[in-house]
Amino acid sequence: MHCQRDHVTYLAERGAHWILTGEGDQPSLQKQLAALPWRHVDATRHDDRGHCRREFRTLKILTLSTGIAFPHAAQALQIRRRRRRLDEPQRFTTGTAYAITDLRVHQAKPHQLAAWIRSHWSIENAVHWVRDVTYDEDRSQTRTGNGPQVMAALRTAAIGALRTAGINNTAAANRHHARDNTRTLALLGII
Repeated sequence: MHCQRDHVTYLAERGAHWILTGEGDQPSLQKQLAALPWRHVDATRHDDRGHCRREFRTLKILTLSTGIAFPHAAQALQIRRRRRRLDEPQRFTTGTAYAITDLRVHQAKPHQLAAWIRSHWSIENAVHWVRDVTYDEDRSQTRTGNGPQVMAALRTAAIGALRTAGINNTAAANRHHARDNTRTLALLGII
């Protein structure tokens, strides 16, 4: 979370705005957000159908005056999702996520904040899913020194190079480029 505080301060100094989701890897922020008085806040509801599922979302937004030990935080958001697969109508999965932003009430409407958070999740899913599934990052044996960070940077660079070239199927592209090492050099514009 220290790195995120530095990042938020950097953005604030330049007049940029931000939304930060409180994920499970930030237990302190998650705990602070969960402890806010959400019961007393009105919710905006939305439902959506797609990808063989139906999803119901409620969004609650709370203006922060105190209570969160995070610099420049002006509002907290609680997003509750309840999903069901269309082929399993009786089975629901639920989840609650939290976020904070420096945007004030007059700067962003609830539907805008919800859209920005959903677009953030689509970016996260696009990058992390490829790293987790295609590159099997979670089972990497690199665990010491700077090795994990270097390997993560190399995987991200590879994904970026392929996407810049207009390639969407990373796994197929990896197989294609693995067959001939000059293909990778040509993709990068080296030869």
